[in-house]
Amino acid sequence: MELTPKEEIEALRARVAHHSWLYYHLDAPEISDYEYDLMIKRLIELEAAHPEFYDPQSPTQRVGFAGFEAFSPVIHEVPMISLDNVFSMDELRSYFHRAERGLTENELKQLRWAFELKIDGLAISVIYRHGLLVTAATRGDGHVGEDVTANIMATSAIPRRLPEIDGSPPPELLEVRGEVYMPKDVFERLNEEQLDAGQPLFANPRNCAAGSLRQKDPKVTAKRALSFWAYQLSRISPDPGIASHVESLRYLERFGFPVNPNIRLLSVESEIYDEISKWEKKRHDLNYEIDGAVLKVDDLKLREKLGSTARAPRWAIAYKLAPEERDTKLLAIEISIGKSGRATPFAVLEPVEVAGSTVSRATLHNEDQVKLKGVREGDTVVVRKAGDVIPEVLRYVPELRPADSVEWHFPRTCPLCGSLLERKTGESDTYCVNFYCPGRTVQRLAHFCSRSALDIEGLGENTVALFVDLKLILEPPDIYRLQYSQLIDLEGFGDRSVTQLLRAIELSKARPLSRLLVGLAIRHVGEEVARLLAKRFPSLVELIRASKDELDEIEGIGEKISQSIREFFDNPKFSKMCEELIELGVAIYEPTERVDRDEMAKTLTGKVIVITGTLAGFTRETAEEAVANRGGKASSSVSKRTFALVAGEAPGASKISKAEELGVPIIDEEQFLHLMEHGEIVW
Repeated sequence: MELTPKEEIEALRARVAHHSWLYYHLDAPEISDYEYDLMIKRLIELEAAHPEFYDPQSPTQRVGFAGFEAFSPVIHEVPMISLDNVFSMDELRSYFHRAERGLTENELKQLRWAFELKIDGLAISVIYRHGLLVTAATRGDGHVGEDVTANIMATSAIPRRLPEIDGSPPPELLEVRGEVYMPKDVFERLNEEQLDAGQPLFANPRNCAAGSLRQKDPKVTAKRALSFWAYQLSRISPDPGIASHVESLRYLERFGFPVNPNIRLLSVESEIYDEISKWEKKRHDLNYEIDGAVLKVDDLKLREKLGSTARAPRWAIAYKLAPEERDTKLLAIEISIGKSGRATPFAVLEPVEVAGSTVSRATLHNEDQVKLKGVREGDTVVVRKAGDVIPEVLRYVPELRPADSVEWHFPRTCPLCGSLLERKTGESDTYCVNFYCPGRTVQRLAHFCSRSALDIEGLGENTVALFVDLKLILEPPDIYRLQYSQLIDLEGFGDRSVTQLLRAIELSKARPLSRLLVGLAIRHVGEEVARLLAKRFPSLVELIRASKDELDEIEGIGEKISQSIREFFDNPKFSKMCEELIELGVAIYEPTERVDRDEMAKTLTGKVIVITGTLAGFTRETAEEAVANRGGKASSSVSKRTFALVAGEAPGASKISKAEELGVPIIDEEQFLHLMEHGEIVW
């Protein structure tokens, strides 16, 4: 039945209110930003056509959605109004014509547009008084936001104190607005840690950034490595006489605020369309998410003349990029078995290009998600990357479903070992009950050898699978019992490769206790929990003997984690494994004597270093820490300010290309070590 205009307006208002609450309050949106924006656009059109149904409480009369409880409210003295959106070049042309109608011929000649990428993050206002950061607040509903000052203080993304410029003190009052975001590589690393700890994966960088910033414990925020781009000078006193938007951004840069390097000042509309088209193709080359572009009138006096509506400025517009979705065939639904025995359904797809890479597999998460999506083998499905990172199946196309398709049911037995698959009451995940299932064994051993754990070079998943198949290794202690004579006759293994592998195994014995704890794959124990445990109990023996009460006392370790740790060490099978590792010479201590970072030579002061690929002597985290300890800054993206790009094994192609384009030196690990020691690159 077709709705009347009034009914459709009321229905849209209710839907927008619901999804606004999910987005702004819970950081758990159910629909994409693009779908939400189209819904708002339709509501605005209907309300404009039917002013008789005006309601001051309509979502179109507000920005965001109020009702926060977790943090103290902050009133924005200058409202943080949002931008109107357009979704096509035609709509953008119409906007330009409307904006230009109110300008004189001379003003049109002076008109310049600042082109900015629209960062997919969380809008933030930061206020400084006499150079000190005093308040940081989220957008909230545009008039009242949440006080997140403590969490912003815990990050290194935004300056806490402003420096003097040319001998002059910082302004008495400065309010800067910008976007807090999570770099893609940080997001991927966090999800690896979640996976290692048996925790749910974060959906996308935007939600992860929002959740990280709204943590009740600032220490959690500090560990999330959030970043920031400043995009607006909102207030300043005394007035320095800045006349343009781009000039104001350059002014902020002098105080240490990061400003996106891809801002362009354009005057011809065709240049703007070309710039949008360029970034539509290059959006995946960036180390952060964008969902469009923003065009702002550069001249601040012209902005005043154009003014604003109750909802948005007339001097700016956001061009929204549609999320990349592709149709493809779902060839089969299969089950993978992880190191904990978790059985995860995934879709085997006809390969399709999505968001810059070829996708042939996509997770279906668990049994409930398969039922919810209703997908079947043989369906044509819509695929995208959640947050442009994780491949996911969105839905199937009903009209293209084969007539003979049948509903898919979760198997009762493990496809790898035939053991029972068990789903406990109240849990969404299903597990293989056989500890020695080949799938569990391979994943468990590959994890033990991974970079975040014992970091054994040469023992990747394929090699581990081969050794398991040959019954050479079934448990971690077996790795340290491998002998030259067992390996030398294997196909693909020569004297050099066997010698190197055995040397890598021997070197791994010296890894600190925290890395060993990660490798043991104790449920809920990832890198951060392992560090907390090793700090409190610097030897494995002490940890094994620790009571649950002692574990509960560690800040950051809750009931669930401590219970899991005790269950692990109380299990005779695992306690015996630990005894064997100790007997084989694997280190069971966490080093306590470390060089204080303040005592280290600051050889990298003022230098920005970018690291890509796998380094033999470092994890990504320890390499970045080494740079920071020597006074440098470890960045996730290459720019003209980058001093050097450190390229390990399998480096990122886009970073190599960018470094070559900008003339940034590309160095290997040996040169990196020399650089840290001496502060200069040796060729």
